[in-house]
Amino acid sequence: MTAAPTAAPGRTPYRTPRRIGPFEVPAIGLGCMNLSHAYDVPPTPESAERLLLTALEEGVTLFDTAALYGFGSNEELLGRVLARHRDRIVLASKCGMTGVDGRRVVDGRPETLRRTADEALARLRTDTIDLYHLHRVDRQVPVEESIGAMADLVAAGKVRALGLSEVSAATLRRAHAVHPIAALQNEYSLWSRNPEEGTLAATRELGVALVAFSPLARGFLTPAPPDPDRLPAHDIRRAMPRFDAHHYPANLALRRELDGIAGEAGCTLAQLALTWVLSRAPHVIAIPGTRSVAHLRENLSALHLDLPGEVLDAAGRVLNAATVHGPRYDEATLAETDTERCGPGAADGSGP
Repeated sequence: MTAAPTAAPGRTPYRTPRRIGPFEVPAIGLGCMNLSHAYDVPPTPESAERLLLTALEEGVTLFDTAALYGFGSNEELLGRVLARHRDRIVLASKCGMTGVDGRRVVDGRPETLRRTADEALARLRTDTIDLYHLHRVDRQVPVEESIGAMADLVAAGKVRALGLSEVSAATLRRAHAVHPIAALQNEYSLWSRNPEEGTLAATRELGVALVAFSPLARGFLTPAPPDPDRLPAHDIRRAMPRFDAHHYPANLALRRELDGIAGEAGCTLAQLALTWVLSRAPHVIAIPGTRSVAHLRENLSALHLDLPGEVLDAAGRVLNAATVHGPRYDEATLAETDTERCGPGAADGSGP
């Protein structure tokens, strides 16, 4: 494991802004998906607005949404709450995966991406999206065609910079050859190490920010880990093997070990997990999501920590691709992603 960066006297290494294309942002942004989509029961509009405005007050500038989240309602939420603060934020959204007739559909055709962008601009109440990601690569459309259409959005002034999500190093290079890619969003946490199989190095080489989504392991590394038996039927974690009855108890045992490491280091488990992610490289940015103002502040306080490298190494030895129980997604969802696989069984396609 790589040791944590050494801080200058009186300054923690994570307070320094990190670059994402033409923008500088704090090392921790806000993933907004769970304000409208995928996990548990969405908060009330008033609670969601309070969370977003508190994040803004606490110094968050990178806000990440997508057309898929709430089938457009998450973009509408950000537009309603943040449009009047537009000059203070870096606004990121995604296309290429949307809700159609109540179903999630991957569609990377140029005409679909152009239409989705116009719809997003209207919902977000802005003339320009700062960072626009291709949410998933459409297996039926060469990535070059999708990125070419998105490059046209840049030329038209509708988008400032382009990104990708859930792709491999090889796909990143293909896309980057068509138009400069500013950011690659891949899942990255103590228990999801796929970027270490290629994209962490490729993004560093190409000058691309690696934006780590789910850095707190789908809520597993938060103060109140989910109880799989109590999750609503629509919660996406019900289909994730790491939360099933076969694997979850073993993962909870690893979590208890991490809790002990965090306690000895004088931080919370979430702060330990976020600091670990940020310590992997200076071009890594984390976008944890939360519905709780208290948890938001807890997460952001990780920017002030300077945990010793040996603490981060110990955490990485406890929970990693070899020790985690269960793959990252079920096979149907894995088939939609283009990321490298890692962990036990990866060579035969059964690993995370």
